[in-house]
Amino acid sequence: MEGIFCWVISVSLILLIHSSNSVEEAVKQSLLNFFQQLNDGKRPTDPNFGWNSTSDPCLSQWSGITCSRQLSVKKVVLEGLGFTGVLDANSICAVPSLIVLSVQNNRIHGEIPTEIVRCKQFTHLYINDNQFSGNLPASLSRLNNLKRLFIENNNFTGELPDLPKISGLISFLAQYNQFSGEIPKFDFTNLVEFNVSFNNFSGPIPDLSGRFGEDSFLGNSRLCGKPLLNACPPSSEPKSGVPPPKSRSKQLERILMYVGYILIALIIILFFVYKIISRKKKVKRSTDVEQKRVNEGKATTSSDSSGYKNGPSRSDYSIPSSNESGMTSASLVVLENPVVKELRFEDLLKAPAELMGRGRHGTLYKVMLEDTVPLAVKRIRDWSISSEDFRKRMENIDRVDHPNVSPVLAFYSSRQEKLVVYEYQQNGSLFNLLHGTKNSQGFDWGNRLGVAASIAGGLAFMHTELLEDGIAHGNLKSSNIMMNNNMEALISEYGLMVMDDQPLSTVSNSGDIKSLDNSPGPNSIFNADVYNFGVILLELLTGKLVQNNGFDLASWVNSVVREEWTTEVFDKALTMEGANEECMVNLLQVALKCVNPSQEGRPSMNQVVNMILTIKEEDERSIVLGT
Repeated sequence: MEGIFCWVISVSLILLIHSSNSVEEAVKQSLLNFFQQLNDGKRPTDPNFGWNSTSDPCLSQWSGITCSRQLSVKKVVLEGLGFTGVLDANSICAVPSLIVLSVQNNRIHGEIPTEIVRCKQFTHLYINDNQFSGNLPASLSRLNNLKRLFIENNNFTGELPDLPKISGLISFLAQYNQFSGEIPKFDFTNLVEFNVSFNNFSGPIPDLSGRFGEDSFLGNSRLCGKPLLNACPPSSEPKSGVPPPKSRSKQLERILMYVGYILIALIIILFFVYKIISRKKKVKRSTDVEQKRVNEGKATTSSDSSGYKNGPSRSDYSIPSSNESGMTSASLVVLENPVVKELRFEDLLKAPAELMGRGRHGTLYKVMLEDTVPLAVKRIRDWSISSEDFRKRMENIDRVDHPNVSPVLAFYSSRQEKLVVYEYQQNGSLFNLLHGTKNSQGFDWGNRLGVAASIAGGLAFMHTELLEDGIAHGNLKSSNIMMNNNMEALISEYGLMVMDDQPLSTVSNSGDIKSLDNSPGPNSIFNADVYNFGVILLELLTGKLVQNNGFDLASWVNSVVREEWTTEVFDKALTMEGANEECMVNLLQVALKCVNPSQEGRPSMNQVVNMILTIKEEDERSIVLGT
């Protein structure tokens, strides 16, 4: 009896093991069938590439395969390999553990099979930059777990399926296809990326909840409504039948009668308006004559006392004078420097000036004086700080000198506003370098890492020296990082923003303000600088704008990293040049530590400097070993 029992157990175990092996074999065979269809019936010739029946996808590390610790296939990434076959949905959907499929940048053709509905476990589907054609199958909208769908740069036609049914979708890129019909009403509040430009869509654009701009809809001539300039025509009212001739003539008589009444009323109103304006003009003329006499008397007195009878007149593009802005007569404080030795307040007002930028807290001008370098003048209005406190603040900042911090040359303070003078930097800002018309050409990984180290070093030094004075930068962003003649980074406008209860600069750089820890504390203003430096690091790594039509950079990066698709965040220019991916990932980790929503979770700038210098050393070491 015992022998029979042991025999039953042994047979059961053998059947169980055979069953599990057959499942693994089925998955491997499905992958091989998918690859063969993708590669136009060909098998890989390189044995190191994998994808053959004699090896295991996970244990043998097939090229493009990512597996979990339990040795189940999670990702298939076969990008830019020149495949010319078709997408075999039946085979790839038979891999139950697969959540990410990327076959972008090949020459795959044909339609997307309706069997794609079997891939319900998919979270990411990247089939962009191929030669797919035909309509998207309606079954695609039943992939309820899908988060990112990239289908741009193909030849798809027809109307989009009911993709809004996919409630968790956060990225949808479909530009450069031939889709037609109306754009479905997506949940745009949930979308982080959306683009349907250069298709044949028509009709009104759905309510975007302020999330996306016209760049997402360009090249669709029959689209209308915001954010595009062409408004939608009013909807035609339903016709209620043609009235008989007699009733039409009566309606016409009534309309003409009412029009006559309206014209008579308008003539009477215009007559009274004309009389009122005539009287006001007479009063204004007499007032102007009196005012002119007073002004001539003042001008004579002013010229006699100042000695500038025939001095240069103020340019149309100069900084607003005291009469316009309410500046009181006060002296300009020129700090000790060789650039502007005898600069006077009157010189700034009279010199030609070009408006460079206008923000929430002030205006920036480029001022061109004779016999000196061009100056950058920051004009700050409505800053509730006394002139004495402002003077002490500027003097404290002036006594701290660092090669990566732009020094203050002079300053002026009145009750209404303040002026701060810097040397103008011809190479512009880091923001322009990353996002300007030059499109960051030549700004490679080594330069970006060097800029990050320079900014971190300057900011850490200023934090250490001005900690007791409680002076942080207060408004750190890429447009306040200037590039000098040697293309070295200079932190500008340090200390020109005082924060009372919360880091306002954090508010300006992040749309996700509710998730941030803004509790006041002794170091909250310095922590805000750390956060904003982290955002600058994200700009350097991704090449993307901080905020653009509802897109929030920090939130987007965090969402991508959470989904374990880290390399997707990096600027394509960096990946194409072959930048050190390990170092980029390490710098990304530093950035994520800096943008931690909790103040206590953020490192100090001294810690950040050490981390970045370590990454810089590793990068330089890899270059030496590579050569």
